[in-house]
Amino acid sequence: MTEFKAFTFITVPHIVSEPGSARELGKHIAARFPDVRRALIVTDPGFLRTGLVEAPRASLEKQGISVQVFSDVVADPPEGVVVSAVNFARAHDTDIVIGLGGGSSMDVAKLIAVLAGSDQPISEIYGIGNVKGERLPLVQVPTTAGTGSEVTNIAIVTTGETTKMGVVAPQLYADLALLDAELTLGLPPLVTAATGIDAMVHAIEAFTSRHKKNPMSDNLARQALSLLSGNLMTACENGGNLHARQAMLLGACFAGQAFSNAPVAAVHALAYPIGGIFHVPHGLSNSLVLPHVLRFNLPEATSHYAELASVVAPHVSGSEEARAEALIAAMQQVARMTGIETALRQVGIAEADLDRLADDAMLQTRLLGNNPRDVTRADAYAIYAAAL
Repeated sequence: MTEFKAFTFITVPHIVSEPGSARELGKHIAARFPDVRRALIVTDPGFLRTGLVEAPRASLEKQGISVQVFSDVVADPPEGVVVSAVNFARAHDTDIVIGLGGGSSMDVAKLIAVLAGSDQPISEIYGIGNVKGERLPLVQVPTTAGTGSEVTNIAIVTTGETTKMGVVAPQLYADLALLDAELTLGLPPLVTAATGIDAMVHAIEAFTSRHKKNPMSDNLARQALSLLSGNLMTACENGGNLHARQAMLLGACFAGQAFSNAPVAAVHALAYPIGGIFHVPHGLSNSLVLPHVLRFNLPEATSHYAELASVVAPHVSGSEEARAEALIAAMQQVARMTGIETALRQVGIAEADLDRLADDAMLQTRLLGNNPRDVTRADAYAIYAAAL
């Protein structure tokens, strides 16, 4: 009989996976929140320019809900942007918050939802479990298939020149997530690749998370990797393929649910300084260090990596070690085939920068504690050197 350790699994209560569902946003919201009247859509200037905000906005107005749009979100949102977004929401007496965009827009939406109706300052909510009280109703509509932020309970804020802080709390789980691939059809191939690999990293790290790995997160991680690895190249080569785009969104969502319950580890810990210091997009930062962290983890994670190889590279057979190596090779092949950068030098990082990166990575204790193998500063430096 299998011995199951006790575990807790939490996720968003309502998920709709349907192309075109964003055009019905008003109906979905009216059905679940009949009393809301003043919506705030949170997005970024680039997505606003696509014109794809108009149909969801019109569907809300059709239900008698007035709509304001906050579109000043930038990648790796700084604290100042979050504070101005919260003030904007208060000024318009917002009673429901809708994140419509990539991970940054959805993260800002979470923070507005918990802060706009509260007197807690943002400085008090960093860390784990520090959000007090209730939040405004929250709906998330991703426009990239990567972060999984629509189903996670974490938001990342850039708090200094290069430093990032996380807010982790159950209140950050949305009430409703809509997965509508029509919103992702215009994503350029390199963005599709970087965000897709980011989602694959979430699945791999959840599957090997040291403390909270559990049967539900494992199943979601495997299913995520199957959907993502099976559809990423199609989505990159034929961005208008709605089936592949919907599969990518669902895979990113499953990976988000997995890592929200079995948290990510050293890949993210080493990726954060690359993003923070050199302004490299998050998905690409993960991809650059991924094979080198996987190789470092092999002594402690061979059996897990071998199991995942059967999903990503099912043709590979042989020993556990051979199959684990095949997972690393497959992930490197994905990066090469999509054409994204595969070495730190290609994004402007030199050997002289590695000490600073290693110092910064060691500050990510929340993430490093989840890694299957302990990481010292010397290890971090060696991983960056291998990725150079």
